[in-house]
Amino acid sequence: MGYKVAVVGATGNVGREMLNILAEREFPVDEIAALASRRSLGTEVSFGDRTLKTQDLEAFDFTGWDIALFAIGSDATKTYAPRAAKAGCVVIDNSSLYRYDPDVPLVVPEVNAEAVEGYAKKNIIANPNCSTAQMVVALKPLHDRARIKRVVVSTYQSVSGAGKEGMDELWDQTKAIYNPTEEIEPKKFQKQIAFNVIPHIDVFMEDGSTKEEWKMVAETKKIVDPAIKVTATCVRVPVFVGHAEAINLEFEDHLDEDEARDILRAAPGLMVVDKREDGGYVTPIECVGDFATFVSRIRQDSTIDNGLNIWVVSDNLRKGAALNAVQIAEALGQRCLKKG
Repeated sequence: MGYKVAVVGATGNVGREMLNILAEREFPVDEIAALASRRSLGTEVSFGDRTLKTQDLEAFDFTGWDIALFAIGSDATKTYAPRAAKAGCVVIDNSSLYRYDPDVPLVVPEVNAEAVEGYAKKNIIANPNCSTAQMVVALKPLHDRARIKRVVVSTYQSVSGAGKEGMDELWDQTKAIYNPTEEIEPKKFQKQIAFNVIPHIDVFMEDGSTKEEWKMVAETKKIVDPAIKVTATCVRVPVFVGHAEAINLEFEDHLDEDEARDILRAAPGLMVVDKREDGGYVTPIECVGDFATFVSRIRQDSTIDNGLNIWVVSDNLRKGAALNAVQIAEALGQRCLKKG
């Protein structure tokens, strides 16, 4: 006996990826529903070798459904997630709406799978921000060994993190530069994204940081350890899919780079590619479609006591969103719901 699963926002980038990953990982599904807004009603989406037609989210009754994977914005989630949760369906939410709610677990299964057991307070589990998810997978095994005091991270985030509109804007601007018959003004991004980098993701806050940077700080503390100090600079780059992060770590205890490499190789969800030669590292274009989070450029930082530098790359539509949500569903099933 398997699960009745609803994917909410099934026509978007993340929703489609959720359907793909549920099929790829052979999640024990008895029945599946692809839900979207009324304007997308009847749109066809793929689930393994099946084609599903989207149903109207507004009219959908979640009663009797086990799990709903939400991939819609916070505003719509605010309306529909409580409705699903009240009907007895466990919501796994990809938006930022519930991440900082103390009664809602914020889960990366390789890091804190046990936290799913707290789902029952609101019948909701939160998926972290894409940039946080891949970082904490790499941080956790190192933290367990030597305790991380401080993290300094600079991100190189692809335009798919801003949805289809972001990908379209990069594509259209790039074409316009090569064929300058028209000028494509920035709409989704604050400045031209083609052949450029933009140190601005989400809104600015009073202290000068952006909300994306604040998310990385708050979520790392909630998922890994509230004592960790984190400072982040989040940058949008002209890459379609795949986020990269340059991470500097300061530990309480000494951790040799060779031991760190061995620890990361043995950790769940990670793949170490760290050859000190031309091309001996992973870049965003190589991680697309992969389940793993890749770690390269592992090296001692001699400017501080107990310091390491690492380079972390992952498919943000997968580990940063859809894959992590499905992994949460798997952990929820194994630990709590116990079907399939």
